[in-house]
Amino acid sequence: MITEEKIHELEEKIGYEFKNKKLLKQALTHSSFANEQKINKQPDYERLEFLGDSVLEMVSSTFLYNTYPDKKEGEMTKMRASMVCEAALAYCAADIGLSEYIILGKGEEATGGRHRESIISDVMEAVIGAIYLDGGIDYAIKHINRFILSDLENKQIFYDSKSVLQEIIQSKQLGAIHYELCGESGPEHDKIFKTAVYVEGRKLGEGAGKTKKAAEQKAAYEAILAMKKD
Repeated sequence: MITEEKIHELEEKIGYEFKNKKLLKQALTHSSFANEQKINKQPDYERLEFLGDSVLEMVSSTFLYNTYPDKKEGEMTKMRASMVCEAALAYCAADIGLSEYIILGKGEEATGGRHRESIISDVMEAVIGAIYLDGGIDYAIKHINRFILSDLENKQIFYDSKSVLQEIIQSKQLGAIHYELCGESGPEHDKIFKTAVYVEGRKLGEGAGKTKKAAEQKAAYEAILAMKKD
């Protein structure tokens, strides 16, 4: 169970103090913990996640509409999808170390749930939902702007790293680029894939993820960082 001290610590990080602390605790509580409690059962984050997802979609859509007046609907849809996808939200959550505050059941903790992108991204959305209920839309917008819609140039490189890497390769007139699966781990229902990316036969980056696509995105991001150093 999370302590009051840790709750206050997280509030300090996100810059918002909850009037109803139970909302924040609920936003951090995974169903595995809720299901283990026989008495004083605590609700999990799933309903808040549902609400936060809707708030995030509305705020990010408004942001894109106002920021890019010349972009078509299809372009904005693609941008929004990359900005609020599972990997992107987990990446943003790392700024506040959100994973360390998640309340997990013993089994989920033992199988690495604290570092699972799907759980971290769900909690990120649940916290948005909790802030919306506790303080209203203005505080939710402020939170989203600060932690998700900020520093978009660098985040866009991460979100669209495969496309960005391809553009860099073409601009430098380099040769072939290919991705190679170099390992799998974990049980069948919860695999982690490891991928390397090669340019002209030289390995430039490695990445791991819940899907082969996610692993390739991370490998491409590492390759971009490596090429910037060259």
